[in-house]
Amino acid sequence: MENNEQITVPYIVHEAAMDRAERRDRCLIFVIIFLITLLVVSNLVWVVAWNQFDYAEEQVDVQGINGIANYIGQDGDIYNGKDQGETENTDTP
Repeated sequence: MENNEQITVPYIVHEAAMDRAERRDRCLIFVIIFLITLLVVSNLVWVVAWNQFDYAEEQVDVQGINGIANYIGQDGDIYNGKDQGETENTDTP
């Protein structure tokens, strides 16, 4: 049993489907542009927030008061050394 009948779609139905597809495409393009904009804005906010910190040299004492200490410099490197406030005592009993 062969069915050679052609199915025809009215023109108005085709136009309605095309209009719906165009509206959906415009909406998707708007969503894509909106998401790209949000991505750029969020990255800029993180860059601005990260640059708000003031990186100053600080001392981290790891072995007690006036012991060997680590110094964190402006560039973020860690330097080992004596406490800056420590003076050598030449008087030994």
